[in-house]
Amino acid sequence: MDENPDKKVLELGARREKGNGKSGDKPDKKTRLLAALERGMTMIHLDARRPGVVVPDHLKREAHLLLNLSYKFSPPDLTVSEWGVRQTLTFGGVPFCVAVPWSALYAISSHATKEFYMYPDDMPPELLATQTQKLSTETETPEAGSARAVLREVVLDQKAATSEPEPPKEPPKRGHLRLVK
Repeated sequence: MDENPDKKVLELGARREKGNGKSGDKPDKKTRLLAALERGMTMIHLDARRPGVVVPDHLKREAHLLLNLSYKFSPPDLTVSEWGVRQTLTFGGVPFCVAVPWSALYAISSHATKEFYMYPDDMPPELLATQTQKLSTETETPEAGSARAVLREVVLDQKAATSEPEPPKEPPKRGHLRLVK
Protein backbone atom coordinates (compact mmCIF):
# COMPACT_ATOMS: atom_id res chain seq x y z
CA MET A 1 0.00 0.00 0.00
CA ASP A 2 1.25 3.46 -0.85
CA GLU A 3 2.23 5.39 2.28
CA ASN A 4 1.37 8.76 0.71
CA PRO A 5 -0.30 10.86 3.48
CA ASP A 6 -2.46 12.65 0.88
CA LYS A 7 -4.11 9.39 -0.07
CA LYS A 8 -7.26 8.23 1.66
CA VAL A 9 -7.74 4.51 1.54
CA LEU A 10 -10.97 2.69 2.16
CA GLU A 11 -10.44 -1.00 2.37
CA LEU A 12 -12.74 -3.79 3.34
CA GLY A 13 -11.45 -6.14 6.00
CA ALA A 14 -10.63 -9.61 4.85
CA ARG A 15 -13.70 -11.79 4.70
CA ARG A 16 -13.54 -14.97 6.72
CA GLU A 17 -11.57 -17.43 4.67
CA LYS A 18 -11.79 -20.27 7.14
CA GLY A 19 -15.05 -22.03 7.80
CA ASN A 20 -14.66 -21.86 11.57
CA GLY A 21 -15.62 -18.17 11.81
CA LYS A 22 -14.23 -15.38 13.96
CA SER A 23 -10.74 -16.73 14.69
CA GLY A 24 -9.65 -15.72 11.17
CA ASP A 25 -10.55 -12.08 11.92
CA LYS A 26 -8.69 -11.63 15.23
CA PRO A 27 -5.10 -11.48 13.95
CA ASP A 28 -6.12 -9.18 11.10
CA LYS A 29 -7.92 -6.70 13.37
CA LYS A 30 -5.22 -6.90 16.00
CA THR A 31 -2.42 -6.35 13.49
CA ARG A 32 -4.18 -3.41 11.86
CA LEU A 33 -5.07 -1.80 15.19
CA LEU A 34 -1.50 -2.12 16.48
CA ALA A 35 -0.12 -0.64 13.25
CA ALA A 36 -2.55 2.29 13.42
CA LEU A 37 -1.74 2.91 17.10
CA GLU A 38 1.99 3.05 16.29
CA ARG A 39 1.25 5.98 13.97
CA GLY A 40 -0.89 7.92 16.47
CA MET A 41 -4.43 8.29 17.74
CA THR A 42 -6.82 5.69 16.39
CA MET A 43 -10.60 5.47 16.43
CA ILE A 44 -12.43 2.18 16.80
CA HIS A 45 -16.05 1.66 15.77
CA LEU A 46 -17.92 -0.89 17.86
CA ASP A 47 -21.30 -2.31 18.75
CA ALA A 48 -21.57 -1.68 22.51
CA ARG A 49 -24.51 -4.11 22.78
CA ARG A 50 -22.35 -7.15 22.05
CA PRO A 51 -21.41 -9.61 24.81
CA GLY A 52 -18.18 -8.79 26.63
CA VAL A 53 -18.23 -5.03 25.89
CA VAL A 54 -17.65 -2.91 28.99
CA VAL A 55 -18.54 0.78 28.59
CA PRO A 56 -20.33 3.35 30.80
CA ASP A 57 -24.02 2.53 31.36
CA HIS A 58 -25.30 5.40 29.22
CA LEU A 59 -23.45 3.98 26.15
CA LYS A 60 -24.38 0.28 26.44
CA ARG A 61 -27.22 0.52 23.90
CA GLU A 62 -25.14 2.11 21.12
CA ALA A 63 -24.91 0.16 17.86
CA HIS A 64 -22.25 2.57 16.57
CA LEU A 65 -19.98 3.73 19.37
CA LEU A 66 -16.75 5.54 18.48
CA LEU A 67 -13.80 5.45 20.89
CA ASN A 68 -10.41 7.13 20.47
CA LEU A 69 -7.43 5.08 21.61
CA SER A 70 -3.82 6.17 22.05
CA TYR A 71 -0.63 5.09 23.79
CA LYS A 72 -0.30 8.71 24.96
CA PHE A 73 -3.50 8.84 27.04
CA SER A 74 -3.18 9.04 30.79
CA PRO A 75 -3.05 6.57 32.45
CA PRO A 76 -0.97 4.69 29.86
CA ASP A 77 -2.82 1.38 30.27
CA LEU A 78 -3.77 0.50 26.68
CA THR A 79 -3.80 -3.30 26.26
CA VAL A 80 -4.30 -5.07 22.93
CA SER A 81 -4.55 -8.84 23.37
CA GLU A 82 -5.95 -11.93 21.68
CA TRP A 83 -9.26 -11.22 23.46
CA GLY A 84 -9.59 -7.59 22.37
CA VAL A 85 -8.78 -4.07 23.60
CA ARG A 86 -8.80 -2.47 27.06
CA GLN A 87 -8.01 1.11 28.07
CA THR A 88 -9.03 3.66 30.68
CA LEU A 89 -10.83 6.48 28.88
CA THR A 90 -12.49 9.62 30.20
CA PHE A 91 -16.24 10.15 29.79
CA GLY A 92 -17.49 13.52 30.99
CA GLY A 93 -14.34 13.98 33.06
CA VAL A 94 -14.76 10.59 34.78
CA PRO A 95 -12.22 7.81 34.04
CA PHE A 96 -13.68 4.44 33.04
CA CYS A 97 -11.88 1.24 31.99
CA VAL A 98 -13.47 0.08 28.72
CA ALA A 99 -13.15 -3.42 27.30
CA VAL A 100 -13.93 -4.30 23.67
CA PRO A 101 -13.74 -7.88 22.35
CA TRP A 102 -12.72 -8.32 18.72
CA SER A 103 -16.22 -9.56 17.83
CA ALA A 104 -17.71 -6.13 18.75
CA LEU A 105 -15.17 -4.08 16.75
CA TYR A 106 -16.19 -3.55 13.11
CA ALA A 107 -14.04 -0.64 11.88
CA ILE A 108 -10.67 0.97 12.60
CA SER A 109 -9.64 4.44 11.44
CA SER A 110 -6.32 6.20 11.89
CA HIS A 111 -6.34 9.92 12.65
CA ALA A 112 -2.70 10.14 11.49
CA THR A 113 -2.88 8.38 8.11
CA LYS A 114 -6.62 8.66 7.37
CA GLU A 115 -6.73 4.92 6.65
CA PHE A 116 -10.06 3.21 7.33
CA TYR A 117 -10.60 -0.53 7.67
CA MET A 118 -14.10 -1.99 7.82
CA TYR A 119 -15.22 -5.49 8.78
CA PRO A 120 -18.76 -5.81 7.42
CA ASP A 121 -19.22 -9.33 8.81
CA ASP A 122 -19.14 -7.84 12.33
CA MET A 123 -21.28 -4.75 11.64
CA PRO A 124 -24.64 -4.53 13.39
CA PRO A 125 -27.34 -5.69 10.95
CA GLU A 126 -29.29 -2.42 11.19
CA LEU A 127 -26.21 -0.36 10.26
CA LEU A 128 -25.37 -2.66 7.38
CA ALA A 129 -28.98 -2.46 6.13
CA THR A 130 -29.00 1.34 6.46
CA GLN A 131 -25.75 1.68 4.50
CA THR A 132 -26.92 -0.76 1.81
CA GLN A 133 -30.21 1.10 1.44
CA LYS A 134 -28.39 4.46 1.32
CA LEU A 135 -26.08 3.19 -1.43
CA SER A 136 -28.95 1.78 -3.46
CA THR A 137 -30.95 5.03 -3.37
CA GLU A 138 -27.93 7.22 -4.18
CA THR A 139 -26.80 5.20 -7.18
CA GLU A 140 -28.42 3.89 -10.30
CA THR A 141 -29.29 0.23 -10.57
CA PRO A 142 -26.56 -1.52 -12.58
CA GLU A 143 -27.55 -3.41 -15.71
CA ALA A 144 -27.98 -7.15 -15.40
CA GLY A 145 -24.69 -8.98 -15.68
CA SER A 146 -22.57 -5.88 -15.07
CA ALA A 147 -20.12 -5.77 -12.21
CA ARG A 148 -19.36 -2.58 -10.37
CA ALA A 149 -17.30 -1.68 -7.32
CA VAL A 150 -19.12 -0.01 -4.46
CA LEU A 151 -15.96 0.93 -2.55
CA ARG A 152 -12.93 2.35 -4.27
CA GLU A 153 -9.73 4.23 -3.59
CA VAL A 154 -9.95 8.02 -3.53
CA VAL A 155 -6.80 10.02 -4.30
CA LEU A 156 -6.54 13.73 -3.63
CA ASP A 157 -5.55 15.58 -6.80
CA GLN A 158 -2.70 17.88 -5.71
CA LYS A 159 -2.80 19.93 -8.95
CA ALA A 160 -6.46 20.82 -8.55
CA ALA A 161 -5.99 21.59 -4.85
CA THR A 162 -3.11 24.02 -5.44
CA SER A 163 -3.82 25.42 -8.94
CA GLU A 164 -5.85 28.55 -8.10
CA PRO A 165 -5.27 29.99 -4.64
CA GLU A 166 -8.00 32.28 -3.38
CA PRO A 167 -7.15 35.99 -3.52
CA PRO A 168 -6.64 37.54 -0.09
CA LYS A 169 -9.77 39.03 1.40
CA GLU A 170 -9.96 42.75 1.90
CA PRO A 171 -9.88 43.92 5.50
CA PRO A 172 -13.27 45.02 6.81
CA LYS A 173 -14.07 48.66 6.30
CA ARG A 174 -13.87 50.91 9.31
CA GLY A 175 -17.16 51.55 11.08
CA HIS A 176 -18.85 54.96 11.34
CA LEU A 177 -18.80 55.01 15.14
CA ARG A 178 -15.89 56.38 17.11
CA LEU A 179 -14.95 56.54 20.77
CA VAL A 180 -15.48 59.92 22.47
CA LYS A 181 -13.84 60.57 25.84
